Formats: sequence, structure tokens, C-alpha cells
Amino acid sequence: MDQHELFGNGSLNPLNDSLMSRESWKIFQIMAEFVEGFERLSQIKPSVSVFGSARTAPDHPYYKLAEDLSRALSDAGFSVVSGGGPGIMEAANKGAHGGKSPSIGLNIQLPHEQSGNPYQDISLNFRHFFSRKVMFVKYASAYVVLPGGFGTLDELAEILTLVQTGKTRRIPIILVYKPYWQGLVDWFRDTLVAEGAINAEDMDLFQVLDEPTEVVDAIFAHYEDRGFEPSRREREMLLDL
Repeated sequence: MDQHELFGNGSLNPLNDSLMSRESWKIFQIMAEFVEGFERLSQIKPSVSVFGSARTAPDHPYYKLAEDLSRALSDAGFSVVSGGGPGIMEAANKGAHGGKSPSIGLNIQLPHEQSGNPYQDISLNFRHFFSRKVMFVKYASAYVVLPGGFGTLDELAEILTLVQTGKTRRIPIILVYKPYWQGLVDWFRDTLVAEGAINAEDMDLFQVLDEPTEVVDAIFAHYEDRGFEPSRREREMLLDL
């Protein structure tokens, strides 16, 4: 097989032209996701983004913890934003739906696992993880992370990186349920800090708490002297997110 057979002939290949055309039109689909997200989510502030496993059963203690926590957040005046799926996402929407503030689901189309839960006052649907992830960050006054798997860790790493690098404003990042997260926190300190992969002060970017009341109090404490609205400088940061 020669080079042309292996890599094709660029624009001379009709298949390449078709794929390029489809990718070009994909831009408009991505734009539509951002526009709808910006228009609908800009009205729900202050909000808290809540993450956790899609695989948690309704009879699991983590489900009840997420439901109680989200109800407390909703009654305290925070819209609650989840990934819109089952498990802890459903528990978060369910708790918020029973409270005083809106319950929002940012649903993602997946080959397996994801199906929208029925506890969403506002429901958005995404094809692309990256546009959905922007929506989780852009209007969030806090990030609350309950036990979960790769997707939950992905969202945690995303917000830690954005805050650490100054690409978004400093907000409370709270890991809920110490026994679940302690091993990861120890690895951050004993390996990442020890090896110089992160700075010791980066450990202050997040807290680990157990009770819903502790989480609500920690969020209010963060904003006690400044209010929930982003400053002018922070608004400029969020425009470039």
C-alpha cells in the first residue's frame, strides 16, 4: 500500500469532500447548543452544578444524600443543575424539584446509560460533551461533587483545572462524603504535591464535607463579603471561557 492509498488523495476523494461538508455544517449544530444554553441558563442564577454517578440505585444511601442536599440547596435559593440522567443526577433533580428553586437537567445523548429523568423544570439536550461542560461552569456559583465514576472525575478535573489556571472565577468546589473521596485527596497530596505536579496551595481549591447543611453553609460563607454576581473582571473571564 503506497502513501496515496493509505492517506487518500485529499480533496480529490469524494468521501473526503462529503465528510468535510458534514463537519462544516456541524458547526451550526454546535452553535445552536451554545445559544440555547446561554439563553436559558442565564436566567437561573444563582445556581449550583451537582455531579455524581448515573449508576447509583434509588435505594442507595448516596441517592438519598444527593436528594437531601439538592433539596437544601433549592430551598436556600439555588437552582440545581445536573446532567439530567439517572442515579445521583436524578436524585439531584428530584430534590431540587421538590424545593423552591428550579431543577435543571443538561442531558447528553449517549449510546448507553443516559436517559432523562422526570424531575427537570428546565431540560436541555446536548450532542457534544464540550458544549455541555461549558454550561455546567459558566453560570455555576458552586460545584458539588458526589460519589461517581469517570464522568464525575472528568467534571471535577475540569473545574479544578479552569480555576487553577485562571480561566474561570474561583467558586466553591465541594466533594461530598469523605470516606469516598479520602483516597483521592490523599493521592493529590502525597503524589501530585510531593512530585511537584501541583502546588500545595492547589489543595485549597476544594473542600471535602459530609452533610447537606455543611455544603450550603460553605457556599454562603464563600460569598458572604461579595455576593453571587460575578465581578466585572470575572465576567470578562467567563466571556473567554
